[in-house]
Amino acid sequence: MNRRNFIAAVPAAAFSGRAFATSRQENPVRDRPDVHGGDRIDGATWASRSPAWGLHGAAATAHPLATLAAIEILKAGGSAVDAAVCANAVLGFGEPISCGVGGDCFAMLWDPKSRKVLGINGSGRSPKTLTLAEQRKRANAKGLINSYGAVSVSVPGAVDAWWTLHQRFGKLPWKDLFQPAIRHAEEGAPVVQNVAFYVGSSERIFNKPESHIEEAANFNALWAPDGKTPREGEVFRNPMLAHTYRLIAEGGGRAFYEGEIADRIEAYFKRIGGWMTKADLAAHQTEWVEPHSINYRGTDVWGLPPNSQGLVTLQMLNIMEQFDIKGMGFQSAMTLHHEVEAKRLAFEDRARFYADPNFYKQPTEWLLSKAYAKQRAALIRSDKILDPAYAGQAPSHGDTTYFTVADKDGMMVSQIQSNYRGMGSGLMPDGLGFMFQNRGELFALQDGHPNIYAPGKRPFQTIIPGFATRGGEPVLSFGVMGGDMQPQGQAQVISNLIDFDLGLQEAGDAPRWHHEGGNEPTGEQLGNPGKLNLETGVPDATKKALAELGWPLAPNPGVYGGYEAIQRHPGRYAAATEMRKDGTALAY
Repeated sequence: MNRRNFIAAVPAAAFSGRAFATSRQENPVRDRPDVHGGDRIDGATWASRSPAWGLHGAAATAHPLATLAAIEILKAGGSAVDAAVCANAVLGFGEPISCGVGGDCFAMLWDPKSRKVLGINGSGRSPKTLTLAEQRKRANAKGLINSYGAVSVSVPGAVDAWWTLHQRFGKLPWKDLFQPAIRHAEEGAPVVQNVAFYVGSSERIFNKPESHIEEAANFNALWAPDGKTPREGEVFRNPMLAHTYRLIAEGGGRAFYEGEIADRIEAYFKRIGGWMTKADLAAHQTEWVEPHSINYRGTDVWGLPPNSQGLVTLQMLNIMEQFDIKGMGFQSAMTLHHEVEAKRLAFEDRARFYADPNFYKQPTEWLLSKAYAKQRAALIRSDKILDPAYAGQAPSHGDTTYFTVADKDGMMVSQIQSNYRGMGSGLMPDGLGFMFQNRGELFALQDGHPNIYAPGKRPFQTIIPGFATRGGEPVLSFGVMGGDMQPQGQAQVISNLIDFDLGLQEAGDAPRWHHEGGNEPTGEQLGNPGKLNLETGVPDATKKALAELGWPLAPNPGVYGGYEAIQRHPGRYAAATEMRKDGTALAY
């Protein structure tokens, strides 16, 4: 019996009566921070599960259908790149709150032939006809670019990034990689928990007049045709996205930037009074970039250069290395205090020095030097909060989804893709079934700022894949999704693995902190010392000691990111996933 016949054969009575509660709002018993998970017979007491182990390949994504699709591609003889592209397409349908063909994409990968870590920058540029003067005219009350609408849209880079990766490392035909996503988009699939929650919140935002979105009718027609967005478990279909995927599958990666899709995008922006053109799309090209690395206690940790924030993780770890984090104790107040102070110092540099390298020369070698890290670490006190935190004095010279796949040949892909703020700008082109990103919000508007808006410029980017090697061998492909949480989460995961010798799943399940405050790459000032968010699992004694140090504590749910990872061992892989998301890790 096929799927459709099975659903048709289920008695209607099975769906009638009281529905199961699917959110905290519907069932207050679910919101009990004093209740913790069950006890495991082995492993850390807080761990949600053990890693998945396999000999031939592994995948970890934020959606079970994407992980399953990646494994199927690997079993069919595809490379890790093939599986990553396939998984990303499925995520664009199943997890549109984080990603899609309307967003950007970055990746690092281990190439077993060259035995190198390679990097790719798949971020797009601002429209050529949208001027700085126009952006300033339309700025919000804070003097910043609006979070939604056409002013926030930059050219989507994801599809060309997939194409560029596949042209170099693909084994299976390009069109085969889109078949699982096309099938799911046409037949439909049950909406998972986080997607249901965030689509609902997006609907409320996109329909507010103060969001300044030129039109929300396309979003409402697809996601809330009856005035309500789908609940967890309800089947959602997107035949328009299936059509877009078919065009890309048959026409190659450039089919997104030329032809029918580009024509529709240009016509849409003309209709709503926006600026994106076919010329902007056709001019887009993905770039291979050189990743940078630092050594943290014997492990080389890698990050991508700007306009990505990948080097922030490396700066944080360099500062943390100056302290005996292990001796301070796991989840202790002193450990968290020193990690947060390292974050604050690195993020001040992020606000001052990170921008499109075609417009600004960042002092990368200086920022990543151990000597500079020692200078910055010397500012941190164990008995008080640094106030204010500030950027270093440089020498005078010039919501997201992460996933990882590994194959039988030793290739490991660490990939991240995003529409930025949740689902993105709120704008969905007519008949194409996807939403444009709002990365353009991350430009600054102040004269002299390295990240100041300019036509044809790439904005500062928060999305960063992670990678680690040891002794010239790949050991870890990982990431922590979620805006400015990404480098904060990456540094915590690396410390959990190296300083505290936690297992792969345990390192991600451990309670996290998230700090908000200081200066932003947009020029916005969030204040000092900011706000320190702590998960409920952080020990009470630690919370008390941090408050006594003067940290303003705020237990804010949902800001702690999403972790996926694959660890390479001799002849085998371990894969872990995020208990805070809806994902699955599989290996075979």
